[in-house]
Amino acid sequence: ARRAGGPFANPEERKLSLLDPQRIAFLLRKQWTLYSVTPLYRFSNAHLRNYSRLLSAFIAAERQKGWAVEVGVELDIKVAVSSLPDLKGSDQDHAAILVELFSRSPASQKTSEEKLIWSGWFCSVCGDDFFENMPEDFTCLPLFLTNGAESYTAIVGSWFQKTFDCCFHRLAISPLNLSWMAAMWTGCKVDKTASAMELIFSVPGLLQPLDISYAIHPEDAKALWDTVQKTPGEITQEEVDIFMDCLYSHFHRHFKIRLSAAKLVKVSTAIASAHCDGIIKVSLGPEIGVLAVVWTGRLLCPLAETQA
Repeated sequence: ARRAGGPFANPEERKLSLLDPQRIAFLLRKQWTLYSVTPLYRFSNAHLRNYSRLLSAFIAAERQKGWAVEVGVELDIKVAVSSLPDLKGSDQDHAAILVELFSRSPASQKTSEEKLIWSGWFCSVCGDDFFENMPEDFTCLPLFLTNGAESYTAIVGSWFQKTFDCCFHRLAISPLNLSWMAAMWTGCKVDKTASAMELIFSVPGLLQPLDISYAIHPEDAKALWDTVQKTPGEITQEEVDIFMDCLYSHFHRHFKIRLSAAKLVKVSTAIASAHCDGIIKVSLGPEIGVLAVVWTGRLLCPLAETQA
């Protein structure tokens, strides 16, 4: 059975709890779209400043070909590519890479006012075993998360594909992995005033779309999980199945509806939310927020590898 580490289950996660909040604030309270990425060929952290310059030039060239940055507005785009050396799941993981696009309109050139218009970050939180057979010239950063207009995602992705011979694909999240996220996030201690855990189900086979919303008080969900989990800091498939079956049974007892026949499409908790279309949002931070990203990344890394 698969296992996922819980809060501070290993030294790497203890180090994550000591991160400067300002360094990871960018990933909190934003909606991120997930992509899987094949390994990057001959990518080097030593050349990040050069990558910023080359990507900026590529955007300018594409704009001259007719690519619209923003309709009706002429913008000067500045690119920043940087490393987040502490944001990784283990010592073997490559440091996360942050790509940011800033805009300046002609009216603000003199004052040098810059506005963040798009951000994306590559990360690897897969653990040591994932890299055993990785060739030396390749860098494995299988998860790519973006926040901003799809037009910027397309142009940045195009440059990375041409430069590092890699491929990007939208990453969907299966109902099974959504169940794991529900269990992981429920197991975190949150404030008593935290919002309810909500599960959204889509009912198949109907002419008109029908969604079912199932809200559970966070303390009730946590109490249920505590009775299911056998080893603090670890989660097994059996425990996730029991947890979800208990929730389904409770719902059926009250409403006579079998949720197991529907498709789980979204999970929302006080910690984070995730949609089957591959969209996540981490709400709490900095400590729990970063750990939620790491645990979720460990869950999605194998999925990203198979879908890449």
